[in-house]
Parts: sequence; C-alpha cells; structure tokens
Amino acid sequence: MPATSNLLVAIAVGAVFVVLLLGLGNMLRGGSPNLSQKLMRWRVGLQFVAILLIVGVLWFRK
Repeated sequence: MPATSNLLVAIAVGAVFVVLLLGLGNMLRGGSPNLSQKLMRWRVGLQFVAILLIVGVLWFRK
C-alpha cells in the first residue's frame, strides 16, 4: 500500500507541475488569455487533489 500511495502522490504532483509549465509557456509566448485562465483553473483543482492525497496518505500512515 505505501508504494501505491507514493505513486499516486507523485502522479498528482507531476500533473500539477505539467499544467504549471504549460500555463507559464502559454503566458511567455503571449498565447490566448482564455487558455491561461483554463490552465490556472486546472492547476488549482489539481493542487487541491494533490493536497488531499498527501493529507490522506499521512493520515493513514500515522
């Protein structure tokens, strides 16, 4: 179970990182503001999920 939970946390954090990089890349090249807003919303949602996973893993490992 610990390896599975570690993998889930790593995937969630990696997804946040990828969306963050996509958003930064879009901003730096002067891309669509609508896409930037959509990516920001995705990033916030993914961060929420990642934090819930991290707290859940810590809770069950105590």
